[in-house]
Amino acid sequence: MKYLSEYRDAGKARQYLEAIHRETTRPWTLMEICGGQTHSLVKNGIPGLLPDKITLVHGPGCPVCVTGVAVIDEAIWLARRPEVILCTFGDMMRVPGSAYSLQQVKTEGADIRVLYSPLEAVQVAKENPHKQVVFFAVGFETTAPANALSVIHAAKAGITNYSILSSHMLVPPAMETILNDPGNRIDGFLAAGHVCAIMGLDEYYPIAEKYKTPVV
Repeated sequence: MKYLSEYRDAGKARQYLEAIHRETTRPWTLMEICGGQTHSLVKNGIPGLLPDKITLVHGPGCPVCVTGVAVIDEAIWLARRPEVILCTFGDMMRVPGSAYSLQQVKTEGADIRVLYSPLEAVQVAKENPHKQVVFFAVGFETTAPANALSVIHAAKAGITNYSILSSHMLVPPAMETILNDPGNRIDGFLAAGHVCAIMGLDEYYPIAEKYKTPVV
């Protein structure tokens, strides 16, 4: 499949489903890593079209879901400081810390800005030179380059009131943690393609070999 029209081709989709049904001869529990994959699979009703022997398990690839409570508490502590403007993505706003969420703190008067890009946070810092602007940088390998780029842009522009609160994670260690769990029942992984586009595939071959678990 090369074009968007092919993904909308019911005939081709039916052929793939028929091939999956033919190939599935035993139970498989498969984990899709990426939250975007989960969204697409569920949105398009794919789990209900797969053979009964295939069980899909939603993996750890949502950076919001795996951000630690301690880091969220730190973001809340920063947001409450009068000299700070905290910038973040919208899906972080309602994630609870140990006592509060960023949304609750914002309603109390904290200056929290919801942005679509860390580069927007650099612009906020430029426009507010008397404030410390902190971008709450969460994510896996995919978001790390853009967050790092924002720091580079700020440095080149001579902006000294910009920083990031970093909470980045790597996908392969998360997969190994799952595979090492005594209760693990994963037979194969659907890896996050956009992460692989940035990091490559080399880290996945040792995992597949060590645990005898396929990764596609």
